[in-house]
Amino acid sequence: MFSHIVVGANDIEAAKKFYDSIFATLGVPAATINAKGKLLYNGDTGFFLVTKPVNGQPATAANGGTIGFAAPSPEVIDAWHAAGVANGGTTCEDPPGIRHMPNGDLYLAYLRDPTGNKLCALYRVQS
Repeated sequence: MFSHIVVGANDIEAAKKFYDSIFATLGVPAATINAKGKLLYNGDTGFFLVTKPVNGQPATAANGGTIGFAAPSPEVIDAWHAAGVANGGTTCEDPPGIRHMPNGDLYLAYLRDPTGNKLCALYRVQS
């Protein structure tokens, strides 16, 4: 359904350090930087870009927005979360772990990137 996601950042170097570390745990290569200074992460299912806002205003996080990333196991999610915290992110919501949902259990972890964008890593627990 999605071709790409773009988030804003005020500090591209801090964003690169953070996103390179969390995406490495998911098997996504480090960002390339295009001619306009945008970070480009090329995944199997689409692109994730990080950029300073084109209008020149400060980047802000989406209030109520969350970007979710699929992970292959709870162990990868724990590594994703640890990498994010170690590289400028902050934990938010509950600690990484199982959430019991009506449609099945999920293993989730939440982070905010250095700009405040809310991210989630998700694994669908097999019953």
